[in-house]
Amino acid sequence: MGRTLWTLAWVGIALLALPAWSASPDNPIGGGFTLVDQHGKVVTDRSFHGRPVLLYFGFTACPDVCPTDLARLVRIARRVRALGGPALKTIFVSVDPARDTPSKMKAYVSLFGPDVIGLTGTPAQIAAVTDRYHVYYQKVPYGKQGQYMMDHSTFVFLLDREGRYVDHFGRTADEAAVAGDIVAGLGGTSPRAHAARQR
Repeated sequence: MGRTLWTLAWVGIALLALPAWSASPDNPIGGGFTLVDQHGKVVTDRSFHGRPVLLYFGFTACPDVCPTDLARLVRIARRVRALGGPALKTIFVSVDPARDTPSKMKAYVSLFGPDVIGLTGTPAQIAAVTDRYHVYYQKVPYGKQGQYMMDHSTFVFLLDREGRYVDHFGRTADEAAVAGDIVAGLGGTSPRAHAARQR
């Protein structure tokens, strides 16, 4: 399968895997985690308290979708600042811990600027954090024997300064609208319907 066909297939599977849920007392989104950052330092969710966060799950070998989405999040963060909103941190959590070592994460996130942080961990740690955020991921054989890609959901999660879940949005949502929603959401009121963010 060529690069373009793989990308189309990947996006199709990922979209089918996107869960249809919202936060509720019986179905919470988010929570504590312990992972390793791109410098090899053990961090927890509390390590990022003080600044709102855009949280995204992916992997460094992703051919198109992950780098496109991370570049998009950098642009959204700039829009938020231009609207008078807070400075955001973008956190990229690997769903491919077998290959995404701290050094590989460091090289990868450096492509997107200083406000993008890469986190990896053991398979058990990744399973724990993806479970808390209801994130789908799965290895898919690709190429030669033993090689693989990762299918995964592509929601972005907005966390407040205390690491609490505020909202999530899909990768096709309008950047300007998302930036406006982030500013409003962090202020306690979001003017747009939740369904509109998922388009």
